[in-house]
Amino acid sequence: METDKFLVTNIRQYLNSDNPKLGEDKLVQELSGFSCPKNWDIENYLKKNAIEFTKKNQSVTYLVFSLKSMALVGYFTIALKPLTVRGERVSNTIKRKIMRVSDFDSRTQTYTMSAYLIAQLGKNYSDGRDKEITGAELLELAWSVIEDMQYMGGGIVVFLEANNEEKLLSFYRDNKFRQFDTRLTASKEAEPHELVQLLRLL
Repeated sequence: METDKFLVTNIRQYLNSDNPKLGEDKLVQELSGFSCPKNWDIENYLKKNAIEFTKKNQSVTYLVFSLKSMALVGYFTIALKPLTVRGERVSNTIKRKIMRVSDFDSRTQTYTMSAYLIAQLGKNYSDGRDKEITGAELLELAWSVIEDMQYMGGGIVVFLEANNEEKLLSFYRDNKFRQFDTRLTASKEAEPHELVQLLRLL
């Protein structure tokens, strides 16, 4: 996908290519220049997990390049996930819309459906490249890819999980996402911490 400012590349284009200028080695080299000191998890995911998760069809990562500099300025990862939403945590308008695509459990008053997860979203802070794209532009590119997926396969719910930091949550609220729940992370490497879950309807 290409806009007037950015080129968005599915990393499968590297992994599935016979072109010697592409391939997995070239992809690893491209990713090695990514830096995100504000959130080490974002950098670690891209360098350690993105390729393997894409190969296993667990998620797909997209690289975003500036057409002006052709530098890697950011990336995002999209996955399909089951999602359960508690009815009392969302508005009646949202409930009416998600009823069409979900299974309702009257005992727990919850709606369960397939949803698009924006699993990762990060800018590249190496050599000041973060200044070439705004967070809103990066999120809008991810949204455009999901709209293409919806056109081909349906679905109406997009969600993401963010650290409980007001600046970050305010950014997502400004971009039409609404909080619907929280959850504790489960990781062997780190202490559990709370993530805020937010959704937006297509």
